Amino acid sequence: MKIQRREFLKKTALATGCVLAGAQLGAMESAAPKTFNPYELVSLGKSGLKFSRVCMGTGSNGGGRQSNQTRKGRTAFQKLLRDAYERGVRTYDLADLYGSHTYLPPALDGIPREKYNLISKIWWMGGSLPEPERPAADIVVARFLKELKTDYIDLLLLHCVMDANWPQQLRSQMEAMSKLKAQGKIRALGVSCHSIEALEVAATEPWVESVHARINPYGMSMDGPPDTVVPVLKKLHAAGKGVIGMKLIGEGRLRNDDARRDESVKFALNLGCVDVLDVGFEKIEEVDDFAARVRKVAIPA
Repeated sequence: MKIQRREFLKKTALATGCVLAGAQLGAMESAAPKTFNPYELVSLGKSGLKFSRVCMGTGSNGGGRQSNQTRKGRTAFQKLLRDAYERGVRTYDLADLYGSHTYLPPALDGIPREKYNLISKIWWMGGSLPEPERPAADIVVARFLKELKTDYIDLLLLHCVMDANWPQQLRSQMEAMSKLKAQGKIRALGVSCHSIEALEVAATEPWVESVHARINPYGMSMDGPPDTVVPVLKKLHAAGKGVIGMKLIGEGRLRNDDARRDESVKFALNLGCVDVLDVGFEKIEEVDDFAARVRKVAIPA
């Protein structure tokens, strides 16, 4: 009986210790700050779309239907696109200007279309493309869909708007894009902005559902200093428009600056008004590096 009692007391003490240790571990885990997930699907404003927090851009030094990504060659670029998907990237930022459309379908062959999101852009200005004509959106988008081998584009933008009167300049294109959306060929509409005036107008233009905006804490390749740009981004976000941040690595100038890359990622995530981080990765190691920096940023309480 003494032996049995002794064993019972030992087992009771051990069980109690395990319970206490488990409780302490649980308390420590709950106390640890939660961090951002680079591949989480996040809402793009009130568009109803969900994009991966990290988006792969394809237009580094882009123009004339070329970019640093396409200049890698088909095999290397398509492998990069697929490897990014395998990591967790679900959103790809393409454009006619970059010539990146035709690379995507072979890269994601076998993956159901609903598993990833496509962004593209209409280059409406003169220059920068081989042909001088700038057909209406319905003609251009018909070609885009063939190149992308898809029935729809998740987000279509007017590429590089700069004037404050861009809605008046581009109203016919906007109307054509709206008709395409009604037909289910586009899911959301927007603009990529390259001036503070254009950005401010986008915040109040009802047609706009999402905006590509340049943002980093250093004012590199931006539409103005951060203290000028950030209030407009907050206004966009408050209006229910998606905000996709570009130039987070300062158009590549922060590529070799670890501390400032960390600060730029933290800055964008902590603003609370940038939904998606769009980076023109040129190798898979850059995807992994950026994702690791996102994971280091604590989600504000």
